[in-house]
Amino acid sequence: MGSEEKPMLPVIDFCMEDLKPGTDSWLSKCRSVRQAFEEHGCFVAVYDKASVDLQNGVFGSMKELFDLPSETKRRNIYEGMPLKSYVGQIPKIPLHQSMGIDEGTTAEGIQNFAQKMWPTGNDQFCKYIFEYAKLAEELDRMVARMIFESYGVLEHYDTYTGSTIYLLRLLEHKAPEQVEPQLGFVAHTDKSFTTILHQNHVNALMVETKNGDWIDVDFSSPTSFVVMAGDALMAWSNDRIKSPSHKVLMKGNETRYSLGLFAFYRGILQVPEELIDEQHPLQYKPFDHLGLLNFTYSANMKDYCGV
Repeated sequence: MGSEEKPMLPVIDFCMEDLKPGTDSWLSKCRSVRQAFEEHGCFVAVYDKASVDLQNGVFGSMKELFDLPSETKRRNIYEGMPLKSYVGQIPKIPLHQSMGIDEGTTAEGIQNFAQKMWPTGNDQFCKYIFEYAKLAEELDRMVARMIFESYGVLEHYDTYTGSTIYLLRLLEHKAPEQVEPQLGFVAHTDKSFTTILHQNHVNALMVETKNGDWIDVDFSSPTSFVVMAGDALMAWSNDRIKSPSHKVLMKGNETRYSLGLFAFYRGILQVPEELIDEQHPLQYKPFDHLGLLNFTYSANMKDYCGV
């Protein structure tokens, strides 16, 4: 008997020249994005906008950042916002370190962060991280528009993007010192509307399927990004889309560097009327998305704003 093929996430190509709203290829991608979100809660996007120079610059800058002394990294603090601040030296996840950049797609937000780390600034770091953040934001907005369009609520899209803010999170996972795989980060769902993930060549991300299996995600190609639904998109879609549980499991002898761009809505999100019907009765009350950031990490959306 042949071995069963491993389950894989859908791969959607966003590199086409004519991928513009209204075209046949756009409408086809809208359907693919919706189907991938409804079936898996995430997918791998092929997006070839990051040059080799940008890739090398981003991951080189991240190594420089995480090699800073611990007391320097601890300057990354956002009062009352634990999800934005420095995380590291936690016994349960000793391989993990991460830092957050608020307003992470703006030059000002990135410069403010850099000045906390390097008192004289760091122009190279700012240049590479800003260029990367704008590219990831572009992909995120394209995906968001496809979601709104595929559900027939495109008239709400401009309001959504007009109030979207981004948290850029930079992550390092060190290689485990033993042969056995070691937990890099605990299983969780994101609190964002959408998340764009990118990494160096070291694979370690695992995503839980609807039937409880865990899939190894291969997005080690420089053109691969993972697009993930967060809890806010799950609530907005009235449970048509589920935010997938995911974790990091490290093996091998190389450090993994990755970036997550998290989209948050500044204001009250609610289920569009068009997404409420007999098959999908209302599941969530209107909710303050940024308020969700202050809600405990272990709690779920039903606790926060379930009907």
